[in-house]
Amino acid sequence: MTTNAEESAAAQPARPRRRAPAGAAVLREDVTEAIRAAVFEELAAVGYARMSIEGIARRAGVGKTAVYRRWRSKLHLVLDVVSAMAVTGFPVPDTGSLEGDLRLLYEVTSRALRHPVASQIIPDLQAEAARNPEIAEAFQKALRDGQEGVASKIVAAAEQRGELRPGIDPDLALDLISGPLYWRAVVTRTPRLPKGYLTSLSRATTGALRAL
Repeated sequence: MTTNAEESAAAQPARPRRRAPAGAAVLREDVTEAIRAAVFEELAAVGYARMSIEGIARRAGVGKTAVYRRWRSKLHLVLDVVSAMAVTGFPVPDTGSLEGDLRLLYEVTSRALRHPVASQIIPDLQAEAARNPEIAEAFQKALRDGQEGVASKIVAAAEQRGELRPGIDPDLALDLISGPLYWRAVVTRTPRLPKGYLTSLSRATTGALRAL
């Protein structure tokens, strides 16, 4: 026998299932990474001034909506990509000696700076940074944080091994370690380093750090 309560419940229409709001959709990481890669390619191909969301989307194989769901403008997109460089950074060498660590760091850095994409993007962003304070801040942070993190660990390891005295000036150490190679690769844009340059630079920087 059916009770009044059961009849009342049966008479109630089924409640519709709640749908997740449109803005709550999960952004696919593979699409995000494809867009980031497209930014580097587009920067290298046309530069920041001529770069467009349409061009990035086309290169990434997605619609413009996919880009705008993640970044509201090309400026914010470039700032995000450049800032991510600082997070990625360079691997910390561990060869067992200060000169060996510097030599390996210079090899990795030199290859990265002379990559066809990087060699086009870095000068372009430097020029854009002179006109846009936001890009300047992000660009400087990406370069400095990436190098500073590795350089400080190289110096700390050398101090522990007794190759350097404890407590040397970290800013001066960073200038000595990173300055010469960036001058050659980024400022003067020397097309090819002289034979044995990285070995000589590693030896000279080791001597300079020991003199601090």
